[in-house]
Amino acid sequence: MAPGGSIFKEVLESHLMSSDYETGKAKYESKTSSTVMKSCIGLNGNNGLSSKNGVYDLLECPVCKNLMYPPIHQCPNGHTLCSNCKIEVHNLCPTCHHDLENIRCLALEKVAESLELPCRYQSLGCHDIFPYYTKLKHEQNCRLRPFSCPYAGSECSVMGDIPSLVSHLKDDHKVDMHNGCTFNHRYVKANPHEVENATWMLTVFNSFGRHFCLHFEAFQLGTAPVYMAFLRFMGDDNDAKKFSYSLEVGANGRKLIWQGIPRSIRDSHRKVRDSQDGLIIPRNLAIYFSGGDGKELKLRITGRIWKED
Repeated sequence: MAPGGSIFKEVLESHLMSSDYETGKAKYESKTSSTVMKSCIGLNGNNGLSSKNGVYDLLECPVCKNLMYPPIHQCPNGHTLCSNCKIEVHNLCPTCHHDLENIRCLALEKVAESLELPCRYQSLGCHDIFPYYTKLKHEQNCRLRPFSCPYAGSECSVMGDIPSLVSHLKDDHKVDMHNGCTFNHRYVKANPHEVENATWMLTVFNSFGRHFCLHFEAFQLGTAPVYMAFLRFMGDDNDAKKFSYSLEVGANGRKLIWQGIPRSIRDSHRKVRDSQDGLIIPRNLAIYFSGGDGKELKLRITGRIWKED
């Protein structure tokens, strides 16, 4: 048994045997903090990270299997779960099916304060160690966390680093790949009036040794049918801001021009589209650019990517 193991066992038993949680809390807090630290973290001297047992197991939600953060809830029989899952299970304990009520597991929250854990992306190269309650916030912004597939128009759950996503887009989604910092693309649609069923098109460019996604699609902006083109950067936002791009579409002596900064693929395709951060072409103007007869959409969009000094 690890040093202080009997102390920790007593704490757990106080949860399981008493419906009066404050009694268990008082027993827990009567022990010295140094002894609790040893019993919670002293697993082979590695801050409790050598294996998933002991306290680390206790902090895993039995429903979603994620680590629990305050408020940690428990039923009168001592079974714990996270606040999100408390809602999902309709306030019934998933272990004993007792009403969960509103009991906080304050002792387990207190134990968690003493833990230090590595970033979940340690295998990807992040070797920092964080206090338990700041670990989650770090992971949400870790520069080494994987990226989601930027392909729109399907529910793709693939995640990975940029090279693996580029290969995935090419091999699995059959996306067109181009090299260079200028482009000239023609979009053709048989019936430009069918905007309700949104059309997505994606092209990937390799420029300045980085990859960019050019999106073109039709959707409803309020009640108005529009077409939209925008660029996303395959990387983090701080690197995306090092680049700018322009888009141009027109015909018959008229043109629309857009200039902006590509958005990182950390921002979802829908978020960028709904923020209208790109070249928006009203359908009547798109039809005019296509020849005016309304039978076929034929838009030619040119663009350029450049690096800011």
